[in-house]
Amino acid sequence: MAKIGYLFLSRNLVTRDEDRAWMKTFGCKDIIEEEGIQEKFRPEWRRMLAHIQRGDEIVVSRLSNALRGIRELGVFLGLCKDYEIRIVSIHDEIDSKGELFPDTTVASVLEVIGRLSHEATLIRRSEARMLQRRKDMKPKTEKEGIRMKKEKTVVSMYNAGHSIDDIWKVSGYRSRTSVFRVLNRNGVQLNRGRHQGPLPRKNKKTN
Repeated sequence: MAKIGYLFLSRNLVTRDEDRAWMKTFGCKDIIEEEGIQEKFRPEWRRMLAHIQRGDEIVVSRLSNALRGIRELGVFLGLCKDYEIRIVSIHDEIDSKGELFPDTTVASVLEVIGRLSHEATLIRRSEARMLQRRKDMKPKTEKEGIRMKKEKTVVSMYNAGHSIDDIWKVSGYRSRTSVFRVLNRNGVQLNRGRHQGPLPRKNKKTN
């Protein structure tokens, strides 16, 4: 038996660090992370399901983070039933073994299922917009290409859990403020420390 964690790294998943830590504490030796650009096909998720063994345990952040709708949920539940797989959904507070979340009721589980398609659609649209934005942002000059590569490094490092100071040192920007500007420009939700959510807009001074 193996405990396997799965995280789809969408822009909406602002709890990725906390969820990763939760999975490790729970005993997940393997934590599979799927990049947001793979939203449509999710090859890592499919590969994981193709290699599960009887009695394994699968841990996800939310059902909507792993599944794209009710149809996929039905197939997934059927697979888990056949292979006696335990399902744990952290933020939905669902444990198919009935141990981790004793206060979870049938009504709350039905509520999770009811909003699954809506939440999955929001993720799909968000990732589609980001993908289109990336396509539209192809560099027109060598200088612009270098700038975009630097910004991509900043975003990737932040999403990987690096501190702002570490990112600042690697990026070569003159100040930490520049790092925050890059994250804000690329639509990154700040998710740790005292920085949470989007950066607030500064009000223009009036005379």
